[in-house]
Amino acid sequence: MSSELRTRAIVGAILIFVALGALFSGGFLFWLLLVVAGVLMQGEWGDLTGATPENRKLAMFAISVPLAILCPLAAGVSWLAFGLTAAAFFFVALVGRSVKLALGVPYIVVPVMALLYLRAQMPPNPSGLLLTLWALALVWATDIGAYFAGRSIGGPKLAPRISPSKTWSGLGGGVLAALLVGFLLYRFAGLPVQLAAASGLLAVAAQLGDLLESWMKRRAGVKDSGTLLPGHGGVMDRLDGVVAAAPLAAICYMMLVLPR
Repeated sequence: MSSELRTRAIVGAILIFVALGALFSGGFLFWLLLVVAGVLMQGEWGDLTGATPENRKLAMFAISVPLAILCPLAAGVSWLAFGLTAAAFFFVALVGRSVKLALGVPYIVVPVMALLYLRAQMPPNPSGLLLTLWALALVWATDIGAYFAGRSIGGPKLAPRISPSKTWSGLGGGVLAALLVGFLLYRFAGLPVQLAAASGLLAVAAQLGDLLESWMKRRAGVKDSGTLLPGHGGVMDRLDGVVAAAPLAAICYMMLVLPR
């Protein structure tokens, strides 16, 4: 194993351990992990949009307000949090004079809200732990399935001008892997079958989230969104699929599972 691959594997294992620990703990620790990731992602978003160092810091401070109110010891996921998200967006857009920089606020806060909303659900709806694990695990499965299917099958490129390495076979492999995870959770953990079936749709969303970040990096002329995570790049590089899949997972839960 090369030194680079060994570093990537070690850092990846640490990230998974931390993420699962916070996920199983729930509550304050899960919120804290998401807040730290969110503020760091806003900084990386600022770099990708070409913001000045001052405006980058401004956006990081602004996004901390809606993220803070999402704390389970405060208002949590609420209309107040949505209002503060909108306020932070307009504040960054007006004071920082950049709509592109301000778009990072909803890009980050909305998926954080979605994950906190899912984690807060109580049995037997089902439990928030299962719902959040489903939303995250299917993204991980999508990445793994897309990687191996793309390398072993190859074929036509999915979006060659944005991400030359992605193929249609990789997309198909990612969808199948996500569906496999969804139905395994249905069979052995009690995930509602409607959500298991929706896993394929969320896999497509995760791939689109990946493509969006690839487009931003291409426009910025960089390989990674940051250098914080050795062998993995930045926080956005690790969570681009989650950003797109988490809100859709929450919508699917509300529309397909919650009683009307």
